[in-house]
Amino acid sequence: MMAALLRLTSVFTALLVFALPVWAHKASDSFIYVDQTKSQIRIDLALRDLALVLPLDSNGDGQLTGAEVRTGREAITRLVDQGVTLSNTSGICQLTGRQWGLSRHSDGPYAAGLYQVACPDSLAPESLKYSLLFEQDPLHRALVSVTDSQGERLSVLAPDDQTLTLINSATTLGNSLKLFGTFLSEGIIHLLIGLDHILFLLVLMLPATLPLKTRRSGKHSGRGHDLKPRLLELVGVVTAFTVAHSFTLALAALEIVTLPIAWVETVIALSIAVAALNVFWPILGRKTWKLAFGFGLIHGFGFASVLGNLTSGVSQTVVALAGFNLGVELGQLVLLVVLFPLLYLCGRFRIYERAAVPAMLLMAGALSLYWVAERATAI
Repeated sequence: MMAALLRLTSVFTALLVFALPVWAHKASDSFIYVDQTKSQIRIDLALRDLALVLPLDSNGDGQLTGAEVRTGREAITRLVDQGVTLSNTSGICQLTGRQWGLSRHSDGPYAAGLYQVACPDSLAPESLKYSLLFEQDPLHRALVSVTDSQGERLSVLAPDDQTLTLINSATTLGNSLKLFGTFLSEGIIHLLIGLDHILFLLVLMLPATLPLKTRRSGKHSGRGHDLKPRLLELVGVVTAFTVAHSFTLALAALEIVTLPIAWVETVIALSIAVAALNVFWPILGRKTWKLAFGFGLIHGFGFASVLGNLTSGVSQTVVALAGFNLGVELGQLVLLVVLFPLLYLCGRFRIYERAAVPAMLLMAGALSLYWVAERATAI
């Protein structure tokens, strides 16, 4: 069992080291608005993403100025031409730039280009192919809003699904079910790749894996390690976190309440350190569900950044929100089903509470403070 504990700690350490450069920020997104009624398409690409593939930062100071973005306009336009294609059965459509500038989404400034679409035979475009930034970031997503005579619908383009059919032949119910399924999968992915959310849940889970008498008297006792109270404690923590983040996710996605994403991401990172510290010294009390609820409110705003600024259609947003939120919950459930039984069994051994748990808490806290320092620079 000691070997298993050492392997668990080693895997956790490797995951955290690998996570330093990978999961430090919000997932990469672009926004595409196709208006079939006006034969136009608008493409918004994050400046921080463009800086990864284009030499926009001419002075190398790590900050993009308006002048640098204007200088790089031609390069950005060429990139769009290479990675965005509209077509119909008669051939490739031509994109003619009409307006160019900057837009702002929840996670910062974007380069925005509005194009007039002219397709062969003067017919409407039937498909959209998008291939930008997938090679640089396999987690990149293009969030697409399509407006036609039937209304507005949403979709997501990913590395394994780069083409979207623009001709809508499905029923309203069919569109809603497809949208729900798309954002359901995106919710699962977002939870499982969001190491800050995972670490927060892990830290909240750890007290429920320790024997009762360990926390009450400071003495180890395997007899105090009853499963039922542990499960009840875990259910309370997960329920509080779920209710809290679902509430603020809905408020933010429906644009009832919005917060600056830089502040949100910084507080999310800080929540991990606070939760880890509270396991060592319960300055916020031993009722872990209260901590889960309080910081869960902030995590909800972080989840909502995926849906932000995509659509003005309330019905579509509600469907996407429902699918995304359920996906987050399913991803969370998968995480708990895999980790809790393993950690619960490890909790029967003294080395787990004396060495493994402190090591995991210290590493999680250190990584969260690293993220706090990095994300605070964007505030």
